[in-house]
Amino acid sequence: MTIEEEARRLRIFVGEDDRWERRPLYEEIVRIAREMKMAGATVVRGVEGFGRSSHLHTARILRLSEDLPLVIEIVDTPDKVEALLERVDGMITGGIVTIEPVEVRAYRGEAR
Repeated sequence: MTIEEEARRLRIFVGEDDRWERRPLYEEIVRIAREMKMAGATVVRGVEGFGRSSHLHTARILRLSEDLPLVIEIVDTPDKVEALLERVDGMITGGIVTIEPVEVRAYRGEAR
């Protein structure tokens, strides 16, 4: 697969404790993206953050939180990003979703 046209970066900010049908939400979103043969997905765990409620989630030892912030990042064509969002929109009950244009300079690796 190559991304030779304009691309979009999708970021979905959720919490580690967010679930979809008893599974971690981030796992389900990555599973769907893989099923859709998207270019790739990465989940990054934050060490601290807050959302709309202003409740602080932190990895600091004195205020240990098990619900740390997560960011799911996916870069692909605009059409594929929109198709993924149509499938996962109803699953995301909290957090924020952003889309921004990106320039793909390289997309390398072995296809499997």
